[in-house]
Amino acid sequence: MESEIDRRRLLKAASAAGLAGLAGCSGGPSGDGSDDEDDSDGSDGGGGDGSDGSDGDGADGADDVPARVGIVYSDGGLGDNSFNDAAQQGLLQAEEEFGIEYNEAEPDGAGEFGRFQQRYASSTDPAYDLVSCIGFNQGDALSETAPQYPDQDFMVVDTTVEESNVASYLFREEEGSFLMGVLAARLTETDFAAGAGETDPDSTNVGFVGGIDSPVIRRFQAGFEAGVDYASDDVDVTTSYVGSYADPSGGQEAALSMYQSGADIVYHAAGATGVGVFQAAQAEGRFAFGVDQDQSITEESFADVILASMVKRVDTAVYESIANVIDGEHQGGETVALGLESDGVECVYGNEIGDQVPDDIATAVADAREEIIAGNVDVPDTTDGN
Repeated sequence: MESEIDRRRLLKAASAAGLAGLAGCSGGPSGDGSDDEDDSDGSDGGGGDGSDGSDGDGADGADDVPARVGIVYSDGGLGDNSFNDAAQQGLLQAEEEFGIEYNEAEPDGAGEFGRFQQRYASSTDPAYDLVSCIGFNQGDALSETAPQYPDQDFMVVDTTVEESNVASYLFREEEGSFLMGVLAARLTETDFAAGAGETDPDSTNVGFVGGIDSPVIRRFQAGFEAGVDYASDDVDVTTSYVGSYADPSGGQEAALSMYQSGADIVYHAAGATGVGVFQAAQAEGRFAFGVDQDQSITEESFADVILASMVKRVDTAVYESIANVIDGEHQGGETVALGLESDGVECVYGNEIGDQVPDDIATAVADAREEIIAGNVDVPDTTDGN
């Protein structure tokens, strides 16, 4: 069963996260001119030490705590200024607004996902009201964990786990990425300079750098390529997968190859690996697109080359799932869809140079957004390779 997220609550969460209003790409042009056995990798959250799946308060925790949440992050952990950090923002917002308590775990690898999921689910001191699992690669482990703990509520991001106690949150990354493709195609055909970057008027080429080759990242790629094709018949897309979300050097190498082969803009969906893309953009005097958060803000030192970011509101999914548990409305057994229409994904212009995007190009991006929402554009969510 697929449902749309509560729009009013989503907009409240997006506003609290400091996200700008919507107009194709937002925040820029406005019409007149984005398992091993080591137990030391759980981390403190909401007063806990993270070492045993408890929040450190034990049974003495306050009775008026509306919910206790255990969160298991994806590969790369916190500090990626992207996917995991976005999830944490939703957790922190719920702490601020509701007074929840929480505990965080940063597994060293996929083999640890099940162990941390089960640790939180089996804990009785304290008992966790919700276990949040961040990332598609937690799906297999959660498919085994959830049936073992039928009374435990879980949520998972970026994959569907068909269990009655699991709320699955899927993002329509392809829709937001389509807008990035339109923006990239139109810009590479334009003689354009801003900040530390400029386009090459003799080249009409853009790039895409992925982290781990997976259905989720293929959705980013598929949407981006479709947006490029929608905007122009003359722009080529070069694609590379680094194989990691935590390899900036690999991201830099992949992007440098693209820029040196004529790419004006490289869009990444690669977590912390994407920092290397930004480094390459600065080195070559070209542009880059960020992902998950407005990376012109979270990676401020690269703001002079980050024209826009495809914001994926993982924070809203985490916040919404916690709010639902508090309200007794956990969406177990459902898949919640988050796309352009529900403001779950969006193109956000860069904080430093995004407002320099020509108005006609900003209008083309805004028009494409409206066409997708109206159902007039069918955005693919798979590539030929997957």
